[in-house]
Amino acid sequence: MFFMRLGRMLLQDKIITQQQLDAALKRQREVGGRIGTNLIEMGFINEKTLTEYLSKHFEVPSVMLSELTIDRSILDLIPQELATKYEAIPFKREGKILHVAMANPKDVFAIDALRFATGFEIKPYVATERSIKKFLEEHYKSKALEDEVMEEIGAEDELEVVKEEKEEETTSELAAMVESGPVVQYVNQLLKAAVKERTSDIHIEPYEKSVRVRFRIDGVLHEMKPPPMKMFKAVVSRLKVMAKLKIQEKRFPQDGRFEARIDGKRVDFRISTVPTLFGEKVALRILDRSQVSLNLRDLGFEEQPLNHLLRALKNPFGIILVTGPTGSGKTTTLYASLNEINDPEINITTAEDPVEFSIMGINQLQVNESIGLTFASALRAYLRQDPDVIMVGEIRDKETTEIAIRASLTGHLVLSTVHTNSAAATITRLVNMGVEPFLIASTLILVVSQRLVRKICPHCKAPLKINEDDLKKYGFEPERFKDKQLFHGLGCDKCRKTGYAGRIGIYEVLPVTKKIRDLILDRATDIEIEKAAVEEGMITLREAGILKVLRGETDIFDVAKETTLR
Repeated sequence: MFFMRLGRMLLQDKIITQQQLDAALKRQREVGGRIGTNLIEMGFINEKTLTEYLSKHFEVPSVMLSELTIDRSILDLIPQELATKYEAIPFKREGKILHVAMANPKDVFAIDALRFATGFEIKPYVATERSIKKFLEEHYKSKALEDEVMEEIGAEDELEVVKEEKEEETTSELAAMVESGPVVQYVNQLLKAAVKERTSDIHIEPYEKSVRVRFRIDGVLHEMKPPPMKMFKAVVSRLKVMAKLKIQEKRFPQDGRFEARIDGKRVDFRISTVPTLFGEKVALRILDRSQVSLNLRDLGFEEQPLNHLLRALKNPFGIILVTGPTGSGKTTTLYASLNEINDPEINITTAEDPVEFSIMGINQLQVNESIGLTFASALRAYLRQDPDVIMVGEIRDKETTEIAIRASLTGHLVLSTVHTNSAAATITRLVNMGVEPFLIASTLILVVSQRLVRKICPHCKAPLKINEDDLKKYGFEPERFKDKQLFHGLGCDKCRKTGYAGRIGIYEVLPVTKKIRDLILDRATDIEIEKAAVEEGMITLREAGILKVLRGETDIFDVAKETTLR
């Protein structure tokens, strides 16, 4: 590649040590791959540093493939065989020039072959072998999955849509058209593939000359090969028919739901359509009860925070709040909490938007703001239903907060969610909404702040070597990891080459003690409240993540991404 081997060059420039080079060479002899790939996977150098280094020595521009969203029409300009053979990824086209990421941008034979195959002048950029291989594997696996789906279109493969008791008739000609044929088969296979891949959301997005389909798996979007452009409108119409939406209405957003039986289990789909410049964008939320545990002990709580929550749930009155960003598992925590106290002797009611799962023994209400059924009005109605426990999907305004406080003061246990970044910030948020501090201090029992981190894939889990500078860069104290073995996932077929499989929660649980109540009454800042809580033993989100890193459940990269150092 260079006149001097890469490993020696990195050593000479003091980017790695002799010990690191020896270890990487030993691993290279055992598992193969280029020395740069082995150095990255052992944690001795990061992707960006190596890419910039290669750019400097090749004297060509560099590109970070992980930071790009590449149109599939560009990717398809280089056939799979050539892309794999020459480790080349096209990422941009300008007139007759094709910009290509290459592991060896000085390979004139490769450049000539690509020029001949594509008809474009090739402008090479350098990228690491590891990033190119990862990109190739992810792109062609998603392409293979879609090809498999398309092959099965037309085969006898029915997916049963679970009918509701009252079913409206659809007379639209378009609805009749999409009830049969390859469109039905494509949609069925798309939904089945999404459930099989543990997808939480499906995105179907129209553009001027193409369609994009993406699956959100473990919180990260993965692009799939889309249906033909000519099939797009029929696919959207088929999904709208399944959800009993108005297929003629394309000017306004619509929301709906449907259930389907997939591999013997009932799966709930929530659909949202939004008009965009080139057609309707569709988002499908998949609610697969078999993938969700409603046992608090399975969610990832550390022992001490879990005990705090279990004690709080035994209170006959008061407020318990769960906070975190969208998609952080708040509803699952609320459901698991209700499941913990679900008993024939207790009357439990909920007001949700939407109701994600039905739970036997719990009275669940779907909020519908279009007819005036808001969280606040649902709460007022429930107070006349002799409840013991009330769960409100979200506290969004002062009115809902005041009714929740009134409910707790009159002998009810209230559970709800708030959108804030930490447990302590939840308290100051309530004050900023105009709630009197004495009301918060007298009713709030406990606050749970949470995030979801990805679990390391057990099939490709490997030791991670990382230096002190990189630990500091990610906001960690090196001493915390001294003499500790850390792990990461190398990426394999089982995990779509991501190194991760599934997610688990990390939790920050703040009990409202006498000291915290005094701070609330004094209108203390969230920083002051958090400091006092930590002094009383609260485990922060960052610390909860570190504990999982030390146990080998996740890696420092995902914990750094999901938590902030305060």
